Amino acid sequence: MITSPSIIEIRHSLPVPVNRNPIWLRLIKNYLPDQKKIRVGLLNIEENERESFEATGPFILENVHVSLDPLPKNLTWESLFPVWIDEDHTWNAPMCPEVLLPRVDADVDVVVVKVPCDGFSENKGLRDVFRLQVNLAAANLAVESGRRTVDRTVYVVFVGSCAPMHEIFRCDERVRRVGKYWVYRPDLWRLKQKLLMPLGSCQIAPPVAQLVARGQEVWRQHRNESLTSKMALSSSFGSQRVAYVTVLHSSEVYVCGAIALAQSIRQSGSRQDMILLHDDSITNKSRIGLSLAGWKLRRIERIRSPFSKKGSYNEWNYSKLRVWQVTDYDKLVFIDADFIIAKNIDYLFSYPQLSAAGNNRVLFNSGVMVLEPSSCLFEDLMLKSFKIESYNGGDQGFLNEVFVWWHRLSKRVNTMKYFGKEINKDKNRHLPDNLEGIHFLGLKPWLCYRDYDCNWDLKTRRVYASESVNERWWKVYDKMPKKLRGYCGLSRKMDKNIERWRKIAKLNGLPEKHWRIQVRDPRKKNLLG
Repeated sequence: MITSPSIIEIRHSLPVPVNRNPIWLRLIKNYLPDQKKIRVGLLNIEENERESFEATGPFILENVHVSLDPLPKNLTWESLFPVWIDEDHTWNAPMCPEVLLPRVDADVDVVVVKVPCDGFSENKGLRDVFRLQVNLAAANLAVESGRRTVDRTVYVVFVGSCAPMHEIFRCDERVRRVGKYWVYRPDLWRLKQKLLMPLGSCQIAPPVAQLVARGQEVWRQHRNESLTSKMALSSSFGSQRVAYVTVLHSSEVYVCGAIALAQSIRQSGSRQDMILLHDDSITNKSRIGLSLAGWKLRRIERIRSPFSKKGSYNEWNYSKLRVWQVTDYDKLVFIDADFIIAKNIDYLFSYPQLSAAGNNRVLFNSGVMVLEPSSCLFEDLMLKSFKIESYNGGDQGFLNEVFVWWHRLSKRVNTMKYFGKEINKDKNRHLPDNLEGIHFLGLKPWLCYRDYDCNWDLKTRRVYASESVNERWWKVYDKMPKKLRGYCGLSRKMDKNIERWRKIAKLNGLPEKHWRIQVRDPRKKNLLG
C-alpha cells in the first residue's frame, strides 16, 4: 500500500539571489509561465550533489529538498508480486506492504528527480523496489502540488541514464529529452489513479468507485475540493473513447471464436465499440461474418515474434502489439479470440494500463488486458522487441518484461480452462458460476464435436478437457443468429482429425471412453470444404 503522511523534508530558501542555471532549468525554462516565481522540489538528490541541481535567480522562489524513508529490509519485488494470492476469501484478503511517500506542505511547480538505474539492462525488465519508490514519490509530489487547482501544471524532470517507469509516466506526456534528462508534463488525474492502485499484484486492484471513495476520503483531509471533484467526474469512462479489441492473423482458425466472443459481449449487455484487427489471411467471406457479429474491422500487417521458432504456434503473436496503434480510442480492453464473456465487464474500462489477471509465478496473462493506445509506446515496444527476449517466444513473455509493474484483476475475468492436478481437484471439472470471462485453452469447442470435448482423446491435452465448460461456449453459439452459426461449421479435415484421435484414444484405453459416444453433432451432416 502506498501511504502518506510524509517523512523528513529539508527545505532550503535562497538567501542570496545569485543566478544559477543547472541543465534541467535550461531545458524547461521555455515551458514555464513568464514572470512567475517557481518552487522546485528536488527528490533523491544526494547531499554532495545538491549544489549542481539547485536553481537560483529572480524567478526561483525556493528549492525544497525531499528525502525518502529507507525501505524495509524485508520488502522485495517478490513480496509485491507474489506467485499466488488468496482472492476467494474476503476474510483473508491479501494486503500489500506499505511504502511511505513524501509530501511537502507547499506546492511545487517543478519536480526534479534522480532516477536509480542499478541493474538496468536493455534485454530485460528492471524489477527494483527502490526504483518503484522513487517513481511513485515523484508522482505523489506532482499530484499533491496540484490538489487544490484542477488545471495546475507541474513538470517532472528525471535525471538518469535510464528512463522513468513508463508504467507511471507515459511517453505521450514527455515534452522533451536531451541525453540523460527527461522532461514530462503529466496528467495529474492519471497519476492520482496510479497512486491509488495497490503497490503490486499482492492485492486485487479495486473497482474505480472504491478508488474514488478512497481518494475523496484521503484528500478531504487536505481540502482538495477541486481535484476531488475532477476524480468524481472522471470516475466514469463515459467521457472516454473506449472499445473492446481482438486480433486475427495468419489463418482463419479463430474466425468462429472471434464471432462467438463478439456475440458473448453483446449478450452480456455491453454496447461498447468492438474493434478487430486482421491481416490478409482473413478472407472476404469471413470478414463479412465478423462484421455482422459486431466487429469494426481494421487491416494490419502482422508482426513476427523475433524469438519464436519458424512455424511455431506463436511465430506471429507479436501482431498483438498492433492494438497500441488504435489511438482513436483512449482505453481498450483486449481479449483473445478463444474467449467468451459470461458477465458484463464494461467496468474494466475504468482501470489503468496495464491491468490483467495473474498467470503463474509473478506474471500476468495477456489474454485479457486493459491498455491505453499510444503511438510512441508502440514505437518503443517495437524497438524493445528485438532486444528483450520473451520467455515463451510470444507476446506474453515479452509484455511481462516491458510492464513489470501491473495491476491484478480478479481471476474471474480470465479463468483458464485448465484442470491440472496442482490447481484443481474437481473430478467433474466444473468451473464456478460467477465467472466473467472464460479462456478456452487446448482444442477449441468449435474444433470439436458438440457431443463431447475432444481434448479427452489426446494425452497431451487432457488437462484442458471439460464438457461442462464447453457447454458454456455452446450456449453462446445457440443464441447466435443462424447466419453467424454457419461460420462455426466443422470442416472435413477437422472431422477426419477427430475420428483419428478417437481411434488412438481407443487403442490407448483412455479411461473416459469417449470413443463409444455416438456423435449426433448436426454440423457433421453438413461438413465444410
